[in-house]
Amino acid sequence: QVHLVESGGGLVQAGGSLRLSCAVSGSIFSINSMGWYRQAPGKQRESVAVITGGGSTGYAVSVKGRFTISRDNAKNTVFLQMNSLKSEDTAVYYCNADLIFSDYKHQVYWGQGTQVTVSS
Repeated sequence: QVHLVESGGGLVQAGGSLRLSCAVSGSIFSINSMGWYRQAPGKQRESVAVITGGGSTGYAVSVKGRFTISRDNAKNTVFLQMNSLKSEDTAVYYCNADLIFSDYKHQVYWGQGTQVTVSS
């Protein structure tokens, strides 16, 4: 069965860095896209960064220049390098994957979420 396993969240002071990881576990045909979302208390979930199967990337305006999404194709793992963290980045971060299976159907999976807390 397919699971997304996240790691890397934690506590960090403003200006610091964290690196999040998300690994796809299970048998898949290919990855259409993977990305990161976040949800702060009292706010709706928002897209932070995305990387397509072809390697194209996109970022929310609020994180451009500070966050970088990357992947290790051999390990079906996506990363989010977060630099120059601000208190506004505090949220639960969720990994998202649009996966393609052997019948060529898409299914969207979510990781369990990892807490990122940036202190002032």
